Amino acid sequence: MLPTGKGMWIYLPDQAEGGDVNAIVARAQATGLTHLYVRTGSSVDGFYAAPFLDALLPVAHAGGLKIIGWDFPYFTDIGSDISRAVAAITYTTPTGDRLDGFSPDIETPYEGVWLSPDNATLYGTGLRGAVGPSYPLIATVPRPSAARQADYPYAEVTASFDAIAPMVYWIDTPPDEDAAQAVDFLSAFGKPVYPIGQAYDGSLEGGPPGTPTGDEIDAFIDASAAHGAKGVSFWSWQHASDEMWNAIASAPEVGAG
Repeated sequence: MLPTGKGMWIYLPDQAEGGDVNAIVARAQATGLTHLYVRTGSSVDGFYAAPFLDALLPVAHAGGLKIIGWDFPYFTDIGSDISRAVAAITYTTPTGDRLDGFSPDIETPYEGVWLSPDNATLYGTGLRGAVGPSYPLIATVPRPSAARQADYPYAEVTASFDAIAPMVYWIDTPPDEDAAQAVDFLSAFGKPVYPIGQAYDGSLEGGPPGTPTGDEIDAFIDASAAHGAKGVSFWSWQHASDEMWNAIASAPEVGAG
């Protein structure tokens, strides 16, 4: 089952509450989070998350949290990318816990990915065939700006997935406008949309210094919900400021209705 509500992304576990899974779950609960995305591997690193999943999954599940694995495929060896995803999806902890869903981060050629419509189709259909029709798969994709809509194969990337999570990092543009545009564009593919908001300092990408303000977080969440998003999440745990955590905690639930 796909998540609803508010989530957070974990990239480096030791930079999320020092890797203390009890502290991670406690903060997630205090913030009103319903799900976490946890990095499980990449084409470069392989599947490496088993030790962290062993520790996190039983505590998270006992605390009512869904855990979605995420992975960075480069499409240089699509068979290996699929096998690695399946390894994460089927991994079972000693307590019998498994991931509740999986989300590959399908980036652009600018990030070194051999992305093409054909490669996206091969990966998506291969992964879906390997895990079956009912396993929750979420395609993480770049924000569909007007320019990117012309060169990113959204239809092929998302065809085999149950939902779409666009990376809506507004940097120096209005977060509500970016969120609304992303949800509206991607909803046309007939799948639930789960925007990922900016929870990091965007100054290195041309934005103002510092992490987004609470007002920006509120605007992003409100616009996402108003345009029909089924949930939201934020990149990333290790970068979020206390102001951001407080804004996320005070925001209403998203997508539960």
